[in-house]
Amino acid sequence: MIRTSIRLYPAAILAAVLFATGCESLEYKPAAVGREGEVVVVMDSTHWNAELGDAVRGHLAPYLGTLPAPEREFTLRRLSLVSQTTLETIQKQKNIIFVAPLADSTREAEFLRSRLDPQALESIRSGGVSIIPRRDLWRSGQQVIYVFGDTVESIVAELENRGEDIRYQFNDITRQRVELDMFEKGRQVDMEQALLDKHGFRVKIQHDYFSAIDTTNFVWLRRVIDSNSWRSLFVYYVDDFNPANLTPEWIHEARDRLTETYIQGNVEGFVTIDYRRELTTENVDFLGRFAYETRGLWHMVERKDDGHLAEWGMGGPFLTYTFYDDDSRRLYMIDGMVFAPGYDKREFLRHMEVIAHTFQNQNEVLAAQTVTSQAASD
Repeated sequence: MIRTSIRLYPAAILAAVLFATGCESLEYKPAAVGREGEVVVVMDSTHWNAELGDAVRGHLAPYLGTLPAPEREFTLRRLSLVSQTTLETIQKQKNIIFVAPLADSTREAEFLRSRLDPQALESIRSGGVSIIPRRDLWRSGQQVIYVFGDTVESIVAELENRGEDIRYQFNDITRQRVELDMFEKGRQVDMEQALLDKHGFRVKIQHDYFSAIDTTNFVWLRRVIDSNSWRSLFVYYVDDFNPANLTPEWIHEARDRLTETYIQGNVEGFVTIDYRRELTTENVDFLGRFAYETRGLWHMVERKDDGHLAEWGMGGPFLTYTFYDDDSRRLYMIDGMVFAPGYDKREFLRHMEVIAHTFQNQNEVLAAQTVTSQAASD
């Protein structure tokens, strides 16, 4: 299944929600607050500790098997609507989801009912279920999601069907916020321009990254925090690649070949995929392109004389985006790795995901510059 940026919601219910909650305006809104990677779940405590809470945890924040230690996709923080002050606190947060059966008598259910006009409410009570996203509802940089359903059973079923959609909404806006934060201290625009001039593409480069390798069709950027913590991103490309040859097996083999050649330890040793752990490669929409997203764990090994690989005892998570770019007739592989022993890895890996998503080919850079010039002249 291809994950895309297109998300569909029942039009009648959406219109009713927009009518009840009001439309966004161009007026200034302060920025949303809260930790990245956190979702505030507005739900009654009784449901949180029962089947509905289990469904939210399982479908909104499943455990990520492609990290070294168990971490959920999001950190969930439950809040109840106990007062107006609590509601005001909730309305400031970055990521919010309201979940309650409308048949309940809880404050959460009452709040959700107030979002709907009588016709929409009757539709829900007749068995309809809907999940409605709202961007920048109370604060800028905010994602709010309403889950409307009459019973626990109907909501649980909808969360099972639409959990991936919900996670997409929260991941998408989180990536946008993190990008703003990452480059607040500045970008290395000269390095970005050098990539564009030499290789025909660019990614945004944070102020403390450096170029470790820059060859004909392979670029390795690194950020070294200290001797025991680093992040890296490499970009590899092949001109005139036949996209019919792009398969998960090709991606795994190519990545291992590249890391054995270029990503090496101080004394022998090299990086390779740890095939003993979970490894996923699935189709995604990457900046409007058909792509594969690969997530897994890497480890440092040494190839012995008899051919077997000996462990070096270091490793971490990685993610790779591999896609064919029609504009340049190129195959691109963008890969981010994290080494941070003793720390949770989820948000560090998200940083690599953000950098990957700043990719632009030469035509896209020129188009963006044209838009900027036209805006400046208006």
